[in-house]
Amino acid sequence: MPELPEVEAIAHFLREHAVGLGIARIDVSQISVLKTFDPPIDALRERAVSDVKRRGKYLALVCSRPGDTEIFLVFHLARAGWLRWSDALSAAAPKPGRGPIALRIHLSGGSGLDLTEAGTKKNLAVWVTRDLAALHQIERLGPDALEVTESELGGLLKGSSARLKTFLTDQTVLAGIGNAYSDEILHVAKLSPFAQANTLSDEAAQNLHASIYAVLSDAVTRCVGESVARLKGEKRSGLRVHARTGLPCPECGAPVREVAYADRSFQYCAQCQTGGKVLADRRMSRLLK
Repeated sequence: MPELPEVEAIAHFLREHAVGLGIARIDVSQISVLKTFDPPIDALRERAVSDVKRRGKYLALVCSRPGDTEIFLVFHLARAGWLRWSDALSAAAPKPGRGPIALRIHLSGGSGLDLTEAGTKKNLAVWVTRDLAALHQIERLGPDALEVTESELGGLLKGSSARLKTFLTDQTVLAGIGNAYSDEILHVAKLSPFAQANTLSDEAAQNLHASIYAVLSDAVTRCVGESVARLKGEKRSGLRVHARTGLPCPECGAPVREVAYADRSFQYCAQCQTGGKVLADRRMSRLLK
């Protein structure tokens, strides 16, 4: 799933490539991705992309026309969605309901982009709105993970009884962190994924804040400027523990361990994060407290 660093990098890419171009046509090949009907998506035609905004993991194309109010095309790439840019986009419309392309945006000059989604679970979502802040999905977001202050984070921690893994990935608490970067942040902070948020000491809370900023800002630095096609590889190359089960921890050399639940998993280092205590895998037994 694209998280804050990749989404910020996509926003940067689109600001460089799409801003100033007109919207000539939009093809919707998977109608289920559209979550709004007013304004209609055709209202974006003959407008120009004037800016690109990011809110957590959400991207919004600001679509403008002289003498008219702005309209925002908002999208969330979800777990398996992605954006594909082309300097010479095919003029043919993608076949409805077939293939990975959910929506195609034709821009002036022949360039454009496809929103795609792999797999059978279709969660990619698109909204068209005149009021970005009032869109429920945006309105419910917590503070941006790269902008939250140390005192704000401390207050959020004290008000939550959730485990840190859940706390970090709850978009209504902090916007932008997902499964991969929460593993990385907790590893850098040397905190257990199962530690309870409101039990952290002030020192641990300060360390967590520093780790959030360090991990995310480093990833943004690595990602911004890369082509969209290279972002997934860039993300994988910078991971220390996530998706590295069995490999040596880069800090202590102990094997990276995994806890799996439902159709997901997370990784951690028992030596660095849990005092050597191995957290039980849900596939085999109940989680250890």
